[in-house]
Amino acid sequence: MRRIWYLVAGCLGAVGLLIGGITVFSGSFSPRSYVSQHYQRAAVRDIGTEARAYTSTKSPTRVADEISRAWSPAGRYADGTGVYLRYSEDSIVLKPSGTGTLILVEALRTAYRRYSGTVGGSGWVGRGDGISSRGGGPGSGK
Repeated sequence: MRRIWYLVAGCLGAVGLLIGGITVFSGSFSPRSYVSQHYQRAAVRDIGTEARAYTSTKSPTRVADEISRAWSPAGRYADGTGVYLRYSEDSIVLKPSGTGTLILVEALRTAYRRYSGTVGGSGWVGRGDGISSRGGGPGSGK
């Protein structure tokens, strides 16, 4: 009788490991991987080797909302040129393109240099090395 319980427990454990493994290996582990799994790759629109390009038929705001629901950004900035999402190591820039969106995924250190004229001082701030900096003023904890 005891052997049956060991067999049942072993089978349940194996099923649990199988389900857990499938869940882990099919999930998105970063904003970068989320974008690559949910949007169309557009390699011809890449910016050198730094920014990988993807496209969507949806508006930049709608795409930004979808990505933000899956991965909450540390900073978000939007203006007429697009929507800029900042994460701890990556940036996602969503620009209007015809009737859809051009999605550019890039390391924060290179993206900040590229877009600092647009997003500087907006809460999308970085020191250019992928590390956020604190603002100045009294009580800022510098």
